[in-house]
Amino acid sequence: MKTIKVLGTGCASCKTTLKLIQEAAQAKGVEVKLEKVEELSEIMRYGVMSTPGVVLDGQVVHAGGIPSKEKIDGWLSGSSNGGGCCGGNIATSKCCE
Repeated sequence: MKTIKVLGTGCASCKTTLKLIQEAAQAKGVEVKLEKVEELSEIMRYGVMSTPGVVLDGQVVHAGGIPSKEKIDGWLSGSSNGGGCCGGNIATSKCCE
């Protein structure tokens, strides 16, 4: 089972991201533990400065904007490296924005 956290304080983009991940997981028949993180201090611990952020199995894989369906499908199928294009180091890279 994949553990996915959507980081964001409750904006429309964050809610849409959560919904897209839920729908994609159901469509693919993938079991996920999906959590919405709204506490700003916890979001900051991941180094995410632009929401929504997505954390897959403990690694930041996305920050800023709604992720594409293709990107979400990649996370669910395991084709993502789990660390995003920046290896999860959002604090020093703009690659995931």
